[in-house]
Amino acid sequence: MIAHVAAAALLNECKVLAHPASVDSVPTSGGKEDHVSMGMTAALKLRQIVENVEQILAIELLCAAQGLDYRKPLRPGRQIEQALASIRAIVPPLEADRPPANDINHLVLAIHEGKFSGLAES
Repeated sequence: MIAHVAAAALLNECKVLAHPASVDSVPTSGGKEDHVSMGMTAALKLRQIVENVEQILAIELLCAAQGLDYRKPLRPGRQIEQALASIRAIVPPLEADRPPANDINHLVLAIHEGKFSGLAES
């Protein structure tokens, strides 16, 4: 449940960050300039959203893999089975209670490095 709460909090942060930076432009130079580029602010917000989404995806992958493990001996489709093998090459199944943070961080790194990008094409 903690992973679900973390993913929900990250998602809500993304919604707040999605507020357009341009609406916060204010006049400067004694009212002589009525536009201040908020491009850098928007870029920083986007970077945070991308980092949050990587964490959300890692949490979803971790939970999905564990759910598939609980369904054994049933087997998923070929591509899902490949994704599960990729996940399990990074994090082991949850067989005893442990904090999920390290597993999530390992999956975030794998997502960031593009280790799951080729699965949809196979």
